[in-house]
Amino acid sequence: MVPSSYPEPSEIARLTARMLLEIQAVDFNSSDPFTLASGLPSPTYVDCRKLISYPRIRSTLMDFMTITVMRNAGFEAFDNVAGGETAGIPFAALVAERMGLPMSYVRKKPKGYGRNARIEGTMQDGERVLLVEDLTTDGGSKLSFVDAIRETGATCNHTAVIFYYDIFPQTAKTLGDHGVTLHHLCTWWDVLKEAKAQQAFDSETLIEVESFLNSPVAWQQARQH
Repeated sequence: MVPSSYPEPSEIARLTARMLLEIQAVDFNSSDPFTLASGLPSPTYVDCRKLISYPRIRSTLMDFMTITVMRNAGFEAFDNVAGGETAGIPFAALVAERMGLPMSYVRKKPKGYGRNARIEGTMQDGERVLLVEDLTTDGGSKLSFVDAIRETGATCNHTAVIFYYDIFPQTAKTLGDHGVTLHHLCTWWDVLKEAKAQQAFDSETLIEVESFLNSPVAWQQARQH
C-alpha cells in the first residue's frame, strides 16, 4: 500500500537515526576504533542489514523511503525497483510492494553460468528503474549496478538508500557525473545529533566522532599504525 503521510525530511532523518541507535545498527567507539573493509580505522560503524529483523522499524523506514523518492522524483517516475546484491534486495522488495511496481535485483558480477545474467527478474527496454540499496559511502559502488541496469536498455537515474555517510565531498559529484540522483533518509550527522540528544555515548566519544566526521581522512591518517 502506498503511504499517504509525508513527514518533513528533518523528522524522517531524526526518527531514522533514532531507530538505528535503538537497535544498535550504529555504534561509536573512539578508544578502540572499528576496522573498515578498506583496513582503515573508524570510530563509527553502521549495519543496516540488522533492520530487516525489526518489523515495526523496517516497515516505517520503507514507508519513509517510498515517500522520499516519490516526493523528490515524482509519483509516476518509475516502472521497476531494483535491489543491489545483497543488502539492497529485501529493501527493494519492500519498496516495490509499496509503489505497486515490479521488483528485480542486480548481481555484483555475472553468475558465470546459464544466461550469465547480472539482472534477475524481468527488466524491459525503456523502463525507468529505481536502484535501492541499504547505504552509500562515497557512491562508487552504485555505478556498477547502474551500468548493469542501463545495459538492458532501461534507464536508471535515481538511487535510494536508508543511510548516506555524507562525509566524503565527492559523492554527489561521482553520482551526478554518472547521471544519478541520490535519495537518502539520514546521515552520520543526523545520528550524531540524535546521539547527543539522547546522551547515548560519553562526551569524549562524541567529540572524537565529530572530529572524524569533519575530517575523516586526517583522523584515519593520524591513527594508522
